[in-house]
Amino acid sequence: MTDALELDALWDEFHRVVNMTSQELAAWLRVSEAAEESEPLPEHAGSPTGQHVLAILQKRRTDLTEDDLDVMYKVVDTVTAETDPERAPKPESEPGAEETQRRHRLMSLGHDPLKPPS
Repeated sequence: MTDALELDALWDEFHRVVNMTSQELAAWLRVSEAAEESEPLPEHAGSPTGQHVLAILQKRRTDLTEDDLDVMYKVVDTVTAETDPERAPKPESEPGAEETQRRHRLMSLGHDPLKPPS
């Protein structure tokens, strides 16, 4: 199990990189999975990781499981790597398909790169 200091640091970092509320993320997961003729049930919308992030956002720190911690580390690492100014694509005058796909990928993890820092 993770020690208390490491858990506190992970909790803070996770909530820093996940800048969408649970309501915003739930809505995004439903929209991203909707097809022309059908829409999945809300509890089944989005990727398994997106659903897990949503579940973590609705938990207290004391209720986290080892699986939750694994997902939190993965999300922090992925969002940090994708938003690193050295590695992230340079913004163009018009966002292209690649930038839109990148934003949608990050939003499925709870991070909206267009949302201003709070």
